[in-house]
Amino acid sequence: MNFTSQGKKIIGIGRNYFDHVKELNNKVPKNPFFFLKPTTSYLKSNQNIQIPKNIVCHHEVELGVIIGRSITSLNLSNYKKPFLSEANSINSKENNDKKEEDIEVYKKLYDDKIISGYCLSIDLTARNLQEDFKKLSLPWSIVKGLDTFCPVGKFIPSEKISNPNNLNLWLKVNDQIKQNSSTQNMIFKIPELISYCSGIMTLEEGDLILTGTPAGVSQIKSGDKVEAGLEQNEGNTEQTELLDCIRFDAVDRIDGLTYDDLKPF
Repeated sequence: MNFTSQGKKIIGIGRNYFDHVKELNNKVPKNPFFFLKPTTSYLKSNQNIQIPKNIVCHHEVELGVIIGRSITSLNLSNYKKPFLSEANSINSKENNDKKEEDIEVYKKLYDDKIISGYCLSIDLTARNLQEDFKKLSLPWSIVKGLDTFCPVGKFIPSEKISNPNNLNLWLKVNDQIKQNSSTQNMIFKIPELISYCSGIMTLEEGDLILTGTPAGVSQIKSGDKVEAGLEQNEGNTEQTELLDCIRFDAVDRIDGLTYDDLKPF
């Protein structure tokens, strides 16, 4: 699926990893919360991230979920709800049982065309501008929606990933690891995110849900090289399969846009 041209919206989930909530000194949400990014912010691998002058641009590596059909108010009672966390597992048998249950849940979601596939994504944020907007209780559209502020990788068909609760995400800046974590650490799992978002607005084929970012968020500047990867654990072994790797160069915004041009007041 060519989701970057077919989808109509990008939904970004905020504060969905405990460690990221902690590093930003935020509260853990009781329910998912999200913002919207325009599809014009998509950027494909090996293209340039454009950063306006004096904008503090932060990287946030994320697993993207691509919707397979129109969904309004997905009822999770039709699916057995996955475990929210594997951190409370009592023993290895219970842990394996949870993984098997997760796999069954996602198989049903795939069969029902709820999830078409996945992608590796980077949600870019104009952090200093975001702080300005938050102080004034203004929306984040400019902060999140600048051109090139949603780098993505290739479409990964759902059948390639049996359990998206067990993937590794990492991101490097200039060959230095900045983010490295597992989707096991999500606060709200993917079925809950789809159910919640579709209860507020209809999800359509090709729409993208960015499922949140782990700790390690940091600034990227013009001249930096950014690389991110998505890996899948192979069974019960320590081996991993690289599902995708994306690379970008950060450059100055070509039209000369600056922080001062974007400040609300």
